[in-house]
Amino acid sequence: MQRAYIPQIIARQPWRVILPLFALVVFGSLVLYSAAGGNIRPWAGMHVARFIVFLVMAATIARVPQEWFKRAALPIYVILCVLLVLVELIGGIGGGSQRWLNLGFMTLQPSELMKPGIVLVLAWFYSVLPVGEINGWRAIVPALLLLGFPAGLVMLQPDLGTGLAISFGAVVMMFLAGLPLRLFIGGALAGAVAAPIAFFTLLHDYQRKRVLVFLDPESDPLGSGYHITQSKIAIGSGGLLGKGFGNGSQSHLDYLPEAHTDFVFATMSEEWGMLGGLFVLAVFFLVFRWGLKVATNAPDRFSRLLAAGMVTTIFFYMCINLMMVMGLAPVVGIPLPFMSHGGSSMMTNMICIGTIMAVDRWSRRGSTGLL
Repeated sequence: MQRAYIPQIIARQPWRVILPLFALVVFGSLVLYSAAGGNIRPWAGMHVARFIVFLVMAATIARVPQEWFKRAALPIYVILCVLLVLVELIGGIGGGSQRWLNLGFMTLQPSELMKPGIVLVLAWFYSVLPVGEINGWRAIVPALLLLGFPAGLVMLQPDLGTGLAISFGAVVMMFLAGLPLRLFIGGALAGAVAAPIAFFTLLHDYQRKRVLVFLDPESDPLGSGYHITQSKIAIGSGGLLGKGFGNGSQSHLDYLPEAHTDFVFATMSEEWGMLGGLFVLAVFFLVFRWGLKVATNAPDRFSRLLAAGMVTTIFFYMCINLMMVMGLAPVVGIPLPFMSHGGSSMMTNMICIGTIMAVDRWSRRGSTGLL
């Protein structure tokens, strides 16, 4: 009976994911507030504002019919590939990498948009592929071509982390589509053989150094190993309960690099301790559980692949960032979803959320997605 007093436009929203996301963003803004020395500027206020804007964007995406997604999949992929080519030709350079396009009113990083873009185009591809051909070359070669072109362009920027994220999303889509397991085992073995060759021939010097420092951070504690070393110190010094809000010495004394972006989890852990870290993991668990439930209940093959792929994209962001700040993976510059400061990553993750919300809507209203 109480539900009748709640306006329909509010009652029908997916609060099971919106509320956890609000919790992550608000907690993240508190960490960013502290990292700025107790100031809402320049990070905390903008972080919340961006989330609200992109939440509206996600709610808009959620109302798009399924047929529109299918029709737009290939054109969106082509547009993103064109933007990646433009990055190589006229893109802005920052931090030694060429990743951005200056559109005048904003700076766009097309490689970020390719993360959900590759999921969308592969979900469309495998939805139109006859089921009987899933074990043949028609299920493999076109998908590898769809992956290889954008991933290669991103690697040229160079941006190893984003290139791996795009590749990971594509490989998961192939696995979920039902490609034979022997292909993935063979690919893993081939990758194990090719990795040493690629390490010495394809990686840049700074990328090779990141891998070596990951294996032995203490070999260069004041140089290439500085990021990992200081991050582990910050996390370890927080203990169970942390040093208290606003009392993180590693971030406030500028020992911890990128305390508001890539290493925001280390900043949080120093002040909020292991309990803060467990809270973050618990909230992410709620988000992923919701996403996987939507994928499981999806009405057709396209919807299931699309929702599962978007969940995987967000999971890769979170997993690699947490492994990176704890010294379990090389530093590759991937921010923590919904907590790190950064417009491009927030936009990408909210596109993923909006798409999963759309699949949820199709499940409740039928596979056509008509309003």
